[in-house]
Amino acid sequence: MVKSTKARKQRKALYNAPNHIKRRMVASHLSRDLIQEYGRRSMPVIRGDTVVVVRGEESILGIEGRVQGVDTNTGRITVEGVTIAKADGTQVARPVHASNLEISKMDLSDDWRREKLQRSKEGSQ
Repeated sequence: MVKSTKARKQRKALYNAPNHIKRRMVASHLSRDLIQEYGRRSMPVIRGDTVVVVRGEESILGIEGRVQGVDTNTGRITVEGVTIAKADGTQVARPVHASNLEISKMDLSDDWRREKLQRSKEGSQ
């Protein structure tokens, strides 16, 4: 599959991608400890993972929290503790793009995910 270098075509491919491809696009880097442990650099984010905001506004930078929700359509993730004030003063969850997060602790309750990590760990050794 040849990928275009044109930003317009890349955006179009992103917006029109099927769901099983979009799911893989919502991935974040792993922390240094997890990279050494599992031998891979990034993983798709799922609800239950603990993430740290490593890029973005100073008001949310460095916040660590559990993932409450993942929106594969927009590539944004809702993190516990990352909020923004509405005009009436109420706090609502602020979505953060997956590329601005780093996974610090993974939820390994999913058998498929645990097996995939085990395979990549064996392959890196």
